[in-house]
Amino acid sequence: MQTLSLSRSMTIEDIVLIAEGRAKLALSSDSQKKITKSRKLLEEHISKKKIIYGVTTGFGPLCMNIVSNHATEQLQKNLIRSHSSGAGNAFSEIEVRAMMSVTANSLARGFSGIKVETLQSFIDVMNAGIVPVVPQLGSVGASGDLNPLSHIALTLMGEGKATYKGKIISSEEALSAAGIDKVQLSHKEGLALINSTATMTGLAALAVHRAEKMLKVIVAASALAVESLSGISDAFDERLHKLRPHEGQIIVAKQISQFLKDSRLVVTYPDIEKKIQKSMNMTNSDVTTIGISVQDPYSLRCVPQILAGVHDIIKYVRGVVETEMNSVLDNPIVDASGDMLHGGNFHGQPIAMVMDFLSIGLAEIGILSERQTALVLNQHTNNGLPPFLNKDKAGLNSGLMGMQYLATACTAENLSLCFPVSLQSITTNAYNQDVVSMGTIAARKAHTISSNLEKILAVEMICMAQAIDIRGSERLGAGTRQIYRKIRQTTKPIDEDRPMYQDIENVVQILPGIADM
Repeated sequence: MQTLSLSRSMTIEDIVLIAEGRAKLALSSDSQKKITKSRKLLEEHISKKKIIYGVTTGFGPLCMNIVSNHATEQLQKNLIRSHSSGAGNAFSEIEVRAMMSVTANSLARGFSGIKVETLQSFIDVMNAGIVPVVPQLGSVGASGDLNPLSHIALTLMGEGKATYKGKIISSEEALSAAGIDKVQLSHKEGLALINSTATMTGLAALAVHRAEKMLKVIVAASALAVESLSGISDAFDERLHKLRPHEGQIIVAKQISQFLKDSRLVVTYPDIEKKIQKSMNMTNSDVTTIGISVQDPYSLRCVPQILAGVHDIIKYVRGVVETEMNSVLDNPIVDASGDMLHGGNFHGQPIAMVMDFLSIGLAEIGILSERQTALVLNQHTNNGLPPFLNKDKAGLNSGLMGMQYLATACTAENLSLCFPVSLQSITTNAYNQDVVSMGTIAARKAHTISSNLEKILAVEMICMAQAIDIRGSERLGAGTRQIYRKIRQTTKPIDEDRPMYQDIENVVQILPGIADM
């Protein structure tokens, strides 16, 4: 297992490794020095009885109440307990570990006033495989993700619940079993642990990783769709796309061309011209109906152009998320000069807005995929394939008719989820948090859209494999042949009607593998 040092900038790939339990974290000596210096500066301020928000004062509008020095540690415990007020289903273990990774990386930068021992305990909990139980509902993304992050901090204190070795037990039991002492929170440490965007940012990192996979899958599915529908390959000519040089457009066109290399299922414009000339020579009419389309529908012909925007969205969102992952996210901040900087680095608006943006890109992939599926199932648009891809006894057999309902329903739900939640500010905290981001809701929404999208893509893959069976898989291109084989290792051809729900789920499970092909 890899060990990742928190002294360097982390990537989304690093977060995924940690979240999936394939890497551990370690504090570098450089980080320890910075954290120790930050803590010393904070304690100097406290010894001089300076007013520091959330350290010697209450929180939010209660900051007008000064807390005496002997009660400041109790203040931190009370903060965690009072804000552990989430509800609903729990986040997955992968999601919680992603959040914890962002928290650890932010605190390791040495501007938060936390003790080295406290952060080390946080890392020890992660490395031991203890995962706090964190409810999904409760964050408005204002002073960061106070509610969900409090549930994580609660576990460090030996309170609340956690998952350990596959079982949900009390946090106290989990810490004891792993040989880790409870953390006794000191000045500012409770605030430092929860006053950040770590929940929404951890979720955002996973969402970007997932989106990049789904973009690759729709490119592969689109190549299969072109072959299934005897599409025209000229639409992916490199010369065409260089004349409109959006990066994503050029990349997608090139990828589809590579998938279709040596395919005998696609046609070219010269092929069509020959057929047209033959038909024209047989008539003297001013207008001749030839029964041959010289252009494919947009869902085939314009795949590079449609996905260009999606590519650019994902690339942009990745940059914003990685910036946030490697930032100092709490308040107040202990500057290296010794000043206490009071501000709002915890506000989630940057992540909230790009998660809404990402949702639009993901939904667009679903629209494209569902339309390709519709084309191949409709005998009026699928270039000679049987209705609903029935191999035999159409009417007695419905074929893949029912699967389209799933794809269409998921597409519709995704469109309804694209309304920007980042604009839905509702004032809270007695008008202190008067503009809030709703960033965690936006990130959760992006994951819901991703889950629906996986179903839409699985349906398309099954439909295209069935169409290829009818056309002849031996005529596939070099790249699409590998995709087809991967699908057929998971789901068998449909000769007679059968329940398809398990096939759909099986194909969902192999989509990441298809993305990597």
